[in-house]
Amino acid sequence: MILVSPDCLSNSYSSMLFSRNPMLSSHLCFTIRRRTFRTKTSRRLCVASSLITSPESFEVGRLIGSYGFMNITSYSAGGMDFEYSGGQLKVQDVGEGSVKIRLYEGRIAQGSLRGTPVVFKVYPGQRAGGIEADMMAANELNAHAVLQSSSKGACQNLLMLVGGFETKTGEQWLAFRNGGKYSAADYAKVTSEKISKSISTKENSWNHFEQEQKIKRRRYFVIKLLQGAITGLAYMHYHDRLHQSLGPSSVVLNTIAEREAPYLVPRLRDLAFSVDLRISNLEDGRGTLSEGLWRRAIAAGASTPMEKRAFGIADDIYEAGLLLAYLAFVPFCEAGIVDALSLQRLLENTFRLDLEAMREYCLADDRLEEAVKFLDIGDRAGWQLLEAMLNPDFRKRPIAEAVLKHRFMIGAVV
Repeated sequence: MILVSPDCLSNSYSSMLFSRNPMLSSHLCFTIRRRTFRTKTSRRLCVASSLITSPESFEVGRLIGSYGFMNITSYSAGGMDFEYSGGQLKVQDVGEGSVKIRLYEGRIAQGSLRGTPVVFKVYPGQRAGGIEADMMAANELNAHAVLQSSSKGACQNLLMLVGGFETKTGEQWLAFRNGGKYSAADYAKVTSEKISKSISTKENSWNHFEQEQKIKRRRYFVIKLLQGAITGLAYMHYHDRLHQSLGPSSVVLNTIAEREAPYLVPRLRDLAFSVDLRISNLEDGRGTLSEGLWRRAIAAGASTPMEKRAFGIADDIYEAGLLLAYLAFVPFCEAGIVDALSLQRLLENTFRLDLEAMREYCLADDRLEEAVKFLDIGDRAGWQLLEAMLNPDFRKRPIAEAVLKHRFMIGAVV
């Protein structure tokens, strides 16, 4: 990897992390009273005490990818509306959001962490991404700062923020310790493609023992992946934080080799839409990025701060349930048979969260056989957990700790 100094960055104090944006700077100083945010001295001390904020402290490598955020707008079609979480869920249309994120390899160039590999997550400046990009960067920064200051210590299932800076063009660069170059979506894609190749070439079709061992390794890998993701989510909920963007692409993996499952460490990332669940915050009604969540909470009958808090946690659990469904199907099927959106529509629109009806449907399709077998293990333990996490009544969904203790997660296949 060829690394270069970020020479496009300003060398003055005004180019240090978010110093040109008062809102973003204040999020770094979450432990200081709000009235001190305007003092540059206190802001410097606060930043320096925890995160690396000088551009000269980093070396930037190659671009490794980019992605956007989806905007989901609901519409009615063919009388397919139905009740979900006490609110109205409709057939969904998906569009691409305006904020485009870039990812770069890099490393820390100075100090005690010199040589540490990092991944830069780059938010566009206001000219390209609007105020929404700055708000997302600030929110992600604040969420990591709060979670990483816990007296209980760091959680290995959350990506670690080590610092960041702002460029002359207003881009916000967040630097994370490199926890792996793969995501759960990458794992599922690669695995499904391997299945397709194996079927087309009839590879190992005669060796039933090897096929059985491969399926066992896959099941163990998926369970280990889910355990790590839910552990990270439980940690966030314990510290009064919602994820609100949980999906296959928001789980980073240090390996996608199923034989290396014992060494797998899944880590949650993408906290741009994280929500502060402290009661004081819920009473004040702060948080532009969480407006949609609280509208849905009110529609579901959650009006008090405590009810909204319960709804928010249950909403994260619902997303985790969709992640469970994704990992139970996509890595066990040929490429192109099912994807995240088609699976969600199948669950919500076609079967209206009736998991028994969906199981019967899947049983009739040989291409979904291994997915059904996986969820059937332990007297249909996987289906039972999925049904609980996707319960239309948010009050009846389990908390993350209960999910981790479910027999499907601890004893069915491990």
